[in-house]
Amino acid sequence: MKPILPGAMLGLLGGGQLGRMFTMAAHRMGYQVTVLDPDADSPAGRIAEQFICKEYTDQAALQQLGAQCTAITTEFENIPADVLSALASFSTVSPDARSVAIAQNRIAEKCFLQTHGFSVAPFAAIEHVDCADNVKNLFPGILKVSQFGYDGKGQRYVNSETELVDAFVEMNSVPCVLEKKLPLKSEISVILARGCDGSTAIFPVTENRHVNGILDISIAPARIPAMLAEQACDTAEKLVHILQYQGVLCVEFFVLDDNRLVINEIAPRPHNSGHYTIDACITSQFEQQLRALCGLPLGNAALHHPCVMVNLLGDLWQKGTPDWYYLFGQTFAKLHLYDKKVARPGRKMGHFTVLGATVDEALKNALLIQQHLGSS
Repeated sequence: MKPILPGAMLGLLGGGQLGRMFTMAAHRMGYQVTVLDPDADSPAGRIAEQFICKEYTDQAALQQLGAQCTAITTEFENIPADVLSALASFSTVSPDARSVAIAQNRIAEKCFLQTHGFSVAPFAAIEHVDCADNVKNLFPGILKVSQFGYDGKGQRYVNSETELVDAFVEMNSVPCVLEKKLPLKSEISVILARGCDGSTAIFPVTENRHVNGILDISIAPARIPAMLAEQACDTAEKLVHILQYQGVLCVEFFVLDDNRLVINEIAPRPHNSGHYTIDACITSQFEQQLRALCGLPLGNAALHHPCVMVNLLGDLWQKGTPDWYYLFGQTFAKLHLYDKKVARPGRKMGHFTVLGATVDEALKNALLIQQHLGSS
């Protein structure tokens, strides 16, 4: 692949906060960006050189994007895979349609991982009511919609076949995956990039805490044994090579009580748990996404400070604009707001990252800031 150098126009499918941070990284490195998103008030669309406010399947919009962009990427995995295939006839597209098709469908994803020998939770595809029979070994379990579920949405805990049928009907009888609930010690993620030449760069393993299915805090590096971190990185690297993946990919793992690792899911894009890389790594995940897309050498993914990233949800805005003064007074903290105009409960409005000499120091200070914001 011939390298795509600064000055080129890059295309971006999706205009949310991930797209906004990619666009900011592209601008810093001298590239231009065209965003395609159906939301007229998209955070990335407001700062891009060009904004096409159309549906992702709009043929005229896709032709325009393909004609004016040297390379095209995505900010989330729910772009129809055939859209990526169509764009590939115009421009370089990363990630490719095959990888996205696997990652955007939980049934396809679980089957792919299992087929290639990766550890996953015991599961069954539930595509119609009759599939709810003979799955007693999967209870207690979690029923998840196969597509378009995120941040805990599209999921139900079930303890019996009766509860499974009821939940399946409540979820409009769309294809689902039933996963056995496993005894968890913690949840971690590995974000890595793979270039067009097959080279890889792996960010430090991140320890993640969730509240109501939404990521609350990410801690880097994860407080897990070194051998377990190495195993997670090796597994993620093996996966991107099998996929022949180009771009940034996140692999989410469950750490079980006996320290076994099980892959929860994969995301073919930068990830919420990797936002800390903007402030705490030599190369951010968004710069890495651009480097992989443009055929450039991958950057150094090393951590220069232990850190903690905290999500800021719309709940904080329900009594008015949060009091940021305390946070700004902490010289080890960095605030990132996504310029979203409507602050709904559960909506990701921003994040802050706290650096420290140690993980424990960063976590202590991050929790103090989070507590202050919640009580202000």
